[in-house]
Amino acid sequence: MMENNNNGNLPKNNKPKIRFNPYLLYGLIVIVLIGLFMMNDFSTTREIGWTEFQHLAQEDVFEKLVVYNKKNVLEATIKNDRKELVFDRKEIEQVGLSPKVFVKIPSADKFSDFYDKTVLEKKISAKVNYKDGDDTIWNILFSAWPILLIIFVWLFFMRRMAGGAGGPGNIFSVGRSKAQIFDKDGHIKVTFKDVAGLAEAKQEIEEIVSFLKNPAKYTELGGKIPKGALLVGPPGTGKTLLAKAVAGEANVPFFSLSGSDFVEMFVGVGASRVRDLFRQAKEKSPCIVFIDEIDAVGRARGKNVNVNGNDERENTLNQLLTEMDGFGSNSGVIILAATNRADVLDKALLRAGRFDRQIHVELPDLNERKEIFDVHLRPIKIDQTVDAEFMARQTPGFSGADIANVCNEAALIAARNGKNFVQKDDFMNAVDRIVGGLEKRSRITTDRERRSIAFHEAGHATISWLLEHANPLVKVTIVPRGKALGAAWYLPEERQITTRDQLLDEMCATLGGRAAEALFLGEISTGASNDLERVTKQAYAMVVYFGMSDKLPNLNYYDSTGQDWGFTKPYSEETAKLIDEEVQHIVNKQYERAKSILAEYAEKHHQLGERLLESEVIYSEDMEHIFGKRPWVSRSQEILNRKEEEQQKSPEETPASA
Repeated sequence: MMENNNNGNLPKNNKPKIRFNPYLLYGLIVIVLIGLFMMNDFSTTREIGWTEFQHLAQEDVFEKLVVYNKKNVLEATIKNDRKELVFDRKEIEQVGLSPKVFVKIPSADKFSDFYDKTVLEKKISAKVNYKDGDDTIWNILFSAWPILLIIFVWLFFMRRMAGGAGGPGNIFSVGRSKAQIFDKDGHIKVTFKDVAGLAEAKQEIEEIVSFLKNPAKYTELGGKIPKGALLVGPPGTGKTLLAKAVAGEANVPFFSLSGSDFVEMFVGVGASRVRDLFRQAKEKSPCIVFIDEIDAVGRARGKNVNVNGNDERENTLNQLLTEMDGFGSNSGVIILAATNRADVLDKALLRAGRFDRQIHVELPDLNERKEIFDVHLRPIKIDQTVDAEFMARQTPGFSGADIANVCNEAALIAARNGKNFVQKDDFMNAVDRIVGGLEKRSRITTDRERRSIAFHEAGHATISWLLEHANPLVKVTIVPRGKALGAAWYLPEERQITTRDQLLDEMCATLGGRAAEALFLGEISTGASNDLERVTKQAYAMVVYFGMSDKLPNLNYYDSTGQDWGFTKPYSEETAKLIDEEVQHIVNKQYERAKSILAEYAEKHHQLGERLLESEVIYSEDMEHIFGKRPWVSRSQEILNRKEEEQQKSPEETPASA
């Protein structure tokens, strides 16, 4: 009874909807074309006179006769074996299966008299039918069906092309804006509380929302509403998330669209959509317009290769510039835009009065990563081993999207292993999976290759542990991951500027793998190709960009303005030769330095390499057991040590405080 009641009282919204399948239409068109082809025998027809018809009828040429009484017209079908009496040799090759002739008869009565007389005298076998007249409407439709079919197919495809622009069924709506409109009652529930970190960026955005909610607070002092704000930063740092938070917080209409929504194959459509967007925004002002990936239409003008053609993107950009700060007034309309390619944007788009503010959304630092982890760990079942601050230190350089991916990957790994909670090891495996790729234990490596990989990675680990400015080791493995045969994870110190000594120590640690191969194995391999690439680029940057060379001090050959004057390189051939010599000198010096350090600690390096061959994975605790505590402790390591001391003291202090 319960099932019957539920099935009988289904809401109307749950009824299955019949969706139109365009392939059914295509099949119907093909069937109609085949049917028309089969109905039409494509026979040749010609008109003859009444006298000629009488002569041919007496020769028993016709198989069937149709008389139209109202029009006094006779249609005669010729027998296949008598075609040569009506057509000549060229026409016989072109006639169809049932060639016909038309005859203008004096009247139906006279034809009847002639037919009766001829049947009696000549014994002809032609059959006669009498009709009042042919179907004129059907004949008109039959002759015009190709034109009607072309028109129908054209209208169908135009409706499909215009379906995403301003609503389906109207081919003239292709120039309308594709922006989605959200308001305070919309389905976006993201607020500023869901945006972790980005304190300065949130402050700028919150001020814009506050201006829209309470404009009198700012206008009383003579301030004006800002025209626009540009969110600039690397991918995955939360630019679109900030825009969603604005849509969730603001009590004003929020228009959201992408820069590619303006681009269309039709000329003039992009500019038309820009005009329609600002027309809708003015009608609903005060409001916010968000354009994601604005570099799709905002690239600098005049740099297109096709200079002779009509560039639709430039026309769209010109219209956008006019709408943002033209003669018309856009009071109450604020433009938010996001891009990770601010260097390619047109200068006219970045000037004050259009985008008054550029909000830089950078990669999160240590504290911001901890806040981001706290947000993404809310829906995940974790145990006490998971520490957000520890995970933040293990993910330097990760963006907010990367951290979200780490949390999701850790949950998948825990579920794959049948756990009830996500633990610390799952998060560490997730970081390894994202950074290095999947483990490939099935890859076949010989003992000689494994020993070469182990001593190579041990060389990196040894020098990074002994140098002051090198990054401290976290984990080393010789298990292949991705395209790498071995990998090492370090804990880099987060700093805003880098000194020359820090760069040299990092280069020396990077060259430790090649130095260990040459010093202890007596041969070098291709496993250091990536290390050499990084070191060469770093040394070249020190000489050409940072002015850290002894022979070329305080010189920078990099143009940060983006202006291209056609120079291949802004220095002479003599300077280029000097640059090459300086780069080679820096790299060779650090390579010899790495070899000398490894030679001094050769015995401990061998212990580390043998332990790697035995366990395949070593951690910083193993480094301490072999080399002792690291002589230099970085700032991040100091914070980590302080955190561990606090955790060790907390169990003893808890009973006393209780």
